[in-house]
Amino acid sequence: MKKYILIFTFLFISGITMSAFSQAADAIVGKWYNTEKDAQVEIFKEGGKYHGKIVWLQDPTENGKPKTDKNNSDKSKKTRPIMGMKLLTDFEHNGSTWENGTIYDPKNGKTYSCIIKKKDNKTLEVRGYVGISLIGRTVEWTKAE
Repeated sequence: MKKYILIFTFLFISGITMSAFSQAADAIVGKWYNTEKDAQVEIFKEGGKYHGKIVWLQDPTENGKPKTDKNNSDKSKKTRPIMGMKLLTDFEHNGSTWENGTIYDPKNGKTYSCIIKKKDNKTLEVRGYVGISLIGRTVEWTKAE
């Protein structure tokens, strides 16, 4: 009987630990305003990795047409719409950070390596960098409610 109680206790505690880890990993899932609050990015989990796409723009049109990725260096992508664009790609949860992903900046058409940290329940620190993370820029995104 003690053996069964011990096994049950172990399984119960393991389940709680896995559930807590999963919740911590999914803590960035949801909608976030960028620093300027002129765009909203929805972060979601797909295939075990985290991604983000633009779901709202303060000014979604330009000259009566949807804004496009005109600053992209790839000419074939210059006409794709900004709305719905995936700009966070392939992030993996690692303790208190989401890393090994990239962020695309449609304002300058460049892609950067990126690390995301949760500052608190309503704020993400998003750091884009080239090469090593010491050379880069950190911005704060706020939870959209």
